[in-house]
Amino acid sequence: MKKYRIWDPLVRLFHWTLVIAFAANAFFTDDESSLHEYVGYVVIGLVAIRLVWGVIGSKHARFADFFPTPAGVLAQISDIATGRRSVHLGHTPLGALMILNLLATLAAIGATGYLMTTNAFWGVEWVEETHEALVIWAEISIVAHVAAVIFESLRTGVNLPRAMVTGVKSVPEDAKLVP
Repeated sequence: MKKYRIWDPLVRLFHWTLVIAFAANAFFTDDESSLHEYVGYVVIGLVAIRLVWGVIGSKHARFADFFPTPAGVLAQISDIATGRRSVHLGHTPLGALMILNLLATLAAIGATGYLMTTNAFWGVEWVEETHEALVIWAEISIVAHVAAVIFESLRTGVNLPRAMVTGVKSVPEDAKLVP
């Protein structure tokens, strides 16, 4: 195995703090409580920090490093379909699409959540329904993300959850490396 330092501490702290905060709001806090609102602000703050870090952060944290292209997405799908074991040092194209989806969804959840606290939108049904639909979409996306991480870890031989904890990807010597 060849080791590559990929995920900087801010990316890892963002990821795991977001996991905890989203899970807390989705499953453990009362939707009507001020704690739910405060945790929502933490999520929005995390998303804002990640957006800034996506512009000025370390190499693999930058959106420019992993912004998905149609060719990249098709190449990854082809690798999966044909059994080729290509390992991306940073995010894969499909993983990048999921990250962009989750960041946009969480921002929209935060926006609709905030609107529900304002006089103009308090009790407005479409805002509440949109907020709830976005939360369901985020939950579906998270399940798909976790399943894809497990699948890609098994397919490529790279323990992706460990890499998100340690910051280091251990890549099999025989894997085709995609920088």
